[in-house]
Order: sequence, then structure tokens, then C-alpha cells
Amino acid sequence: MQRIAMLGSGFIGRFYAESIHGQRGRDRVVAIYARREESAKKFADEYGCTFWSTDMEEVIAHPDVTMVCVALPNNLHEAAVMLCVKHKKAVVSTKPLGRNGAEALRMMQAIEEAGVFGGYLEDLCYTPKFLKSKQMVDNGALGRILWAKSRETHPGPHSNWFWDKEMAGGGCILDLGCHCIEIARNFIGKDVKPVEVMCWAATQVKPIEAEDHAIALVKYENGAIGQFEVSWTFRGGMDLRDEVMGTEGTIWMNNFLRTGFEVFTTGKGGDYVAEKAESNTGWLFPVGDEVNELGYNHMFTDMFRSVEEGTEPAETFYDGYVVNAIIDAAYKSAKTKLWEPVELPVWRGQEGLTPVSTLIDYDADYYLIKEEVTHDGRHKVILKDKKTNEIIERDL
Repeated sequence: MQRIAMLGSGFIGRFYAESIHGQRGRDRVVAIYARREESAKKFADEYGCTFWSTDMEEVIAHPDVTMVCVALPNNLHEAAVMLCVKHKKAVVSTKPLGRNGAEALRMMQAIEEAGVFGGYLEDLCYTPKFLKSKQMVDNGALGRILWAKSRETHPGPHSNWFWDKEMAGGGCILDLGCHCIEIARNFIGKDVKPVEVMCWAATQVKPIEAEDHAIALVKYENGAIGQFEVSWTFRGGMDLRDEVMGTEGTIWMNNFLRTGFEVFTTGKGGDYVAEKAESNTGWLFPVGDEVNELGYNHMFTDMFRSVEEGTEPAETFYDGYVVNAIIDAAYKSAKTKLWEPVELPVWRGQEGLTPVSTLIDYDADYYLIKEEVTHDGRHKVILKDKKTNEIIERDL
């Protein structure tokens, strides 16, 4: 059983508490820290916490607490993690790990040096569809992965601090791109080094200092490409989609906006439909079990089992650090309009990979380009002559 101290009583802290109390049935949020007394009291009453405080260290150090869950604004993550290190408390942190790669690296190194458990709460890498897709990719169903694309767009986050560039560290790239980058890393291979990023970003709609829309390409050492599309300007709800393309297959995932569950209502019922939904009338697209479909249940189960068994979770502080480093390169590229290198002073994956050759032998004289059956029933191949480079087609 894990006894959790929740740091933060807002939207994400409540989502986390719903999952923690519901998944394994024995884990509890026992303490809550919030910056305002009324928020701490309200959360404690609603979730049955035995202790609440507006003093973060007091909550972390409480003797009943076995694990700390950081659900705070981005600018407070590092201070919270350092207090967990000080008091030797296992810690799991919401995404992004830091506002930049330097912050994330300091947090990662601090927990590792102290021997403290650290888990990165990247919920979208724990959704049922993602877990099934990754299993298929790991089993070779798609062959060699060439391209992994992830999209998250919606009308913007719930809390005011997200819109403050200093508190958040950035805009939609940091808020949403962290999900998309880690999804692509999982499919391409987390031991494959990201080498450079090309990014476009702009503030198109919102009166803020940070970007509200961005698109980027992340080039990996083995030649694979990761792509993310993120926006706080999308209208119509929350759009979560992933695509993976390999030499032997393709996966398409629509995780949230179109789930096969469609409802029409005049709006006389309840107000809440789904996260980031913009309306409660007309045709609506609810989600059957939001906490589960967004990955929270599988995520916390992985975290709790890992800390109890002394193993690493699927998503670690190291992963959060790599994601932050890629985001740093994206922000730099958005300014320079150039491919920018990913700076990774600590890298634990493969080194010196090169793109795989595209040459596939057909026989001693030809490379195979394509094999197909045409509409008129012919079975043919398109070939490239190894000596002359001439491209021919041949009926079989």
C-alpha cells in the first residue's frame, strides 16, 4: 500500500487522486499540500486526507507519507523534488519534468545520487491503445519504424499559471509537446538518440508571450523521424492522435476526440462531458472511462509496483530529462529557423547508429523496389539494376 502526499489540489491533482483511489483499491492520498488554505481543506475533505498544510515541506516530511506526487505548476517542480530528496521520499512528478533540460537534469541527478525512487507521470504513454500498439511494435508487427507522429490540440489549459511563460517555462510545446515527443520515442526506441530538431512555432490567437501553436520534426540517429503537432488554438475539444509507420505496417490511433461514443443532447442534463470539451449541447463525444483512457490507472499501477519491487518504471526521471532536452532544441529552432542539435550531456542509449540501407536484394543483379498485384490480375515487380541503376518492371 502506498500512502501518497499530493502536492497540488488543482485539476491534475484531482485526476491523479481519482486514479490512485480507484485502481488497486489499497493506495490512498493521505496528505495534501496547496498554496491556499481553503484549497487544501477542500481537497482533504473530498478525498479523505488525514493531513493538510500550506507548508510543502511539512507535507512531504509527514511520517505517514511513503510517496510524494508532484502535481504543481512547472516552476515549483524542482523545489518539490529537492525536498523529497532531503527527506528520502519516493517521488513521482507530472509532466513536463522541468521547464528546461537543465532543471530536469538537476532533478534526475539529485534523486539518483540520493537513491530515491523517481517516476515520470507521462500518462499518454500508458493509455490502453498506446500499450497495445507498443506491444505490436516491440513484437515486430510494423518492421523497422520509420516515422512516428503524435498530435495533441485543444482550446487551452485550465489553470492561469499555464499561460504565464515564466511560471510554465513555455507554451503549448512544453505543455503538450512533452507527451508527443515521449510517445514517438517509445515507438522509435528510447535507446535511439535524438540528434536534431526543426520547429515552427507562433502565437496565433491567444494574448500571451508563449507560443500557442507549433509543429516540429525530431531526427533520430538511426534515420527515423518523430513529428509533433500541438496547439492551444484548436476548437472542438481535445484531439489526441498518433500514427506510426514502419517498413511492414502502419498504426493509426484516435485516442480521445473520436472514440466511437457519440451523443446528441439539448443540454438539459449535466454540464461535464469530457476533458477540454467546449460544449454540452448538440452532438458530443464523451469518453467511457476518462481516467483509464488517459492512462492514469496503468501509470500509477506501474509506479506503485516498481517502487514496491525495487525496479524502474516504464517512465523515469531520465525520460523526462531527455524530453526536456528535445524541447529545448525545438524552442531554439523556432527562433533560428534551422535544424538545432539536441544537447544531451547525459545519454544512456546506443551510440554511433547510422540510417539503415534502403537496398533490398531481389537477386544477384537487381534490388527490389516494389512487388504488387495490379487491378488486371498481373503480378509484377519493380526493380533497380545493381550495375546501371536502371529501374525496370517485370511481370511474374
